[in-house]
Amino acid sequence: MKSVVIQQPEQLVIEERPQPQPQAGEVRMRVVSAGICGSDVHIFRGHNPFAKYPRVIGHEFFGRIDAVGEGVDPARLGERVVVDPVVSCGHCYPCSVGRPNVCTSLQVIGVHRDGGFSEYACAPAGNAYRVPEGIPDREATMIEPFSIAANICAQLQPTPQDVALIYGAGPMGLTVIQVLRGVYGVKQIIVTDRIPERLAMAQENGADRVIHNGEQDLAAALQAEALRPTLIVDAACHPAILPEAITLASPAARIGIMGFSAEPCTISQQAITGKELSIFSSRLNSVRFPQVISWMEEQRIRPEKLITHHFPLDHVTDALTLFEQNQKTCCKVLLTFGE
Repeated sequence: MKSVVIQQPEQLVIEERPQPQPQAGEVRMRVVSAGICGSDVHIFRGHNPFAKYPRVIGHEFFGRIDAVGEGVDPARLGERVVVDPVVSCGHCYPCSVGRPNVCTSLQVIGVHRDGGFSEYACAPAGNAYRVPEGIPDREATMIEPFSIAANICAQLQPTPQDVALIYGAGPMGLTVIQVLRGVYGVKQIIVTDRIPERLAMAQENGADRVIHNGEQDLAAALQAEALRPTLIVDAACHPAILPEAITLASPAARIGIMGFSAEPCTISQQAITGKELSIFSSRLNSVRFPQVISWMEEQRIRPEKLITHHFPLDHVTDALTLFEQNQKTCCKVLLTFGE
């Protein structure tokens, strides 16, 4: 089988490997499609602190079960599934309180162990979720990206009366916009970015107001319309954003951080406590796949709006380059593996 292997940073090969055999408690799937995420590019470039090399990348993938390991019901053969990449121990403190995404021995498929940019891939059977027939194949690949939005929203608890401000109209920001509008019915969604084409995507995905913060002062623009965000999501993860978000937030607001920068930022305790702000961080997802699958079945979110490009497996380098360099027209890129 063919697998996309990052041997070392900047060294990508499409390697012929033997088909993996599922171990006890595992399933093997024939991969149909896989999505490219920023973390895949970071592993390729050597910027992901958690990755070990060599590594088959890919943590957003969908396919059909074609083999099962010991202890797995053979009735699952042929099942359409999407894989939750979070592999946890199940008994440490975070796992015991429903936070397996920060398990003390966390492994992420495609980061710590080989992932889905391969014609065949294995995963724990419990991580392989059945996809209802009403969800098309390529949209099923988007379940993992939307689980990231589901995770931050589960912490922020959006309500219809919220005024939401989203920093960043890339894939993460766009999934959050769709979830805030389609699932939680948030009444007003404001999005800020520095790329006009991405701001247009934000409007297409449900934003009410967009602000180009490279051309307009964000604070002044919000003040001019008497807007005080009650819910702020940092989907851009620049160290300058959190201090600004604290300043812009309404008293009693919630702020969610969807990623990380290694660069430090300086924040004021007084500014946080004076408004009694709540600040949440979010990593991966904590068993949100069933929730997202139900949203897709109910058409409360529209994943097809985010899929802009497709590439066959053999053109993975072109796909990664496009995703990394073309932020104007590229949102989600899918690799297709055929059947």
